[in-house]
Amino acid sequence: MSWLVAIALVLLLASSCFFILVGSLGLVKLSEFFKRLHAPTKASTLGVGCVLLASVGYHWFSDTDPQPRELLITAFLFITAPISAHLMAKAALSLHMAEPPRQPGMDAENDGDAGSL
Repeated sequence: MSWLVAIALVLLLASSCFFILVGSLGLVKLSEFFKRLHAPTKASTLGVGCVLLASVGYHWFSDTDPQPRELLITAFLFITAPISAHLMAKAALSLHMAEPPRQPGMDAENDGDAGSL
């Protein structure tokens, strides 16, 4: 394996670490459910995808027997992550999580509008 291939694999692993870190920080630090849902599904999927690409590249260029499990994991990851995020978002929308919770003392007819005084 040449040093150019090794540097490319290291860059893939470094970018995967960055994406996984950004996804985990987004999960911890963001405030709303939909923001917290977006960060790990996008960034962590890219991070794990880069790790799997680096694994495939290592097996490809080091003349070892390439395993189909990396390709299967990549396929299942890119199929299941968006579907699970979509289903969680639909469930949150049906529970009306996008609306702010009602404040105590607000009646249903007034809704706290200042213009209806």
